[in-house]
Amino acid sequence: MRRRTFLTGLGAVGAVSLVGCGSKSEDGYVADPGSLQVYSAQHENLTKAWAEAFTAATGIKVQVRKGSDASMGHQIVAEGSASPADVFLTENSPAMTLVERNKLLAPLNEETRRQVPANLTPSSQVWTSIAARSTVLVYNTTKLDKADLPKSLMDLAGSQWKDRWACAPGGADFQAIVAGMLAGQGEQKTTEWLAGLKSNARALQNNIATMKSVNAGEIECGVIYHYYWYRDQAGTKEGSANTALHYFRNQDPGAFVSLSGGAVLAGSKKPAEAHRFLAYITSEAGQRVLVDSKSMEYAVGNGVASAPALPPLDSLQAPPVDPFTLNSDKVNKLMTDAGIL
Repeated sequence: MRRRTFLTGLGAVGAVSLVGCGSKSEDGYVADPGSLQVYSAQHENLTKAWAEAFTAATGIKVQVRKGSDASMGHQIVAEGSASPADVFLTENSPAMTLVERNKLLAPLNEETRRQVPANLTPSSQVWTSIAARSTVLVYNTTKLDKADLPKSLMDLAGSQWKDRWACAPGGADFQAIVAGMLAGQGEQKTTEWLAGLKSNARALQNNIATMKSVNAGEIECGVIYHYYWYRDQAGTKEGSANTALHYFRNQDPGAFVSLSGGAVLAGSKKPAEAHRFLAYITSEAGQRVLVDSKSMEYAVGNGVASAPALPPLDSLQAPPVDPFTLNSDKVNKLMTDAGIL
């Protein structure tokens, strides 16, 4: 797969309200000075639902600039203190820690911190989780019996799994899983596992392509995030009818839970409104918007149950990885050195 550049994915822009003025960026984005500016790598439908619900509740207009984790994180770093962004939302946490390491985030309000359990908040407390997703192994039930499934994600580096599994190494989702492995297992074991991935795995475009390939019997199993399977199961099942999910649990690297992050930019021109937005999406009302959006991501707010189809988040036995420690730059280097990116 080709190595992705920092600005990949900047072409798509979504806006809840866009009546802007001022200079136009290369991706067509024009900041409306009358709206709260949210740079978002989260799913477009979920971000839109949050923005519309927040506006309905507060009267504060929201404009969303859409991109990928990598593109949005590096965009904010490149813009620095001059960034028009007030709020940053991610799908995975490494992009947030990139911005944090560049000292571009404002301290969280205590109200927001209290709305999310301490174990789902980074130790730095400069940003908070807003949603969560679990690593899973999707497998074709006609190709693999439960008894023959790998006991650990690390097993997939073994020669017995050559040409039997797939993943999407070019995406931020999978790179977050590798970042979790690096934090929990160390560089040597992660490097060895990536060498096994290079030798054994089929590299596909994204999680959906991986799931569909497994469903079609083109490959026996694949590493994805849980919600792609649950969304398909709730619909036509055309991409998952022949598959099931395997949860590694036991604090295995394959049980890694990735936290989507939310933060207020230190250079925000509307800090009060920005903190209010973040407090809203982590509140009970905001987290119910997440559940009702049918994104099938996990709710993280105190007292809010996720979609009934999902196994409880606290039953997944995820490895104890502090999201503050996840390093996307190091992961990209290791994956590039391994010839994967």
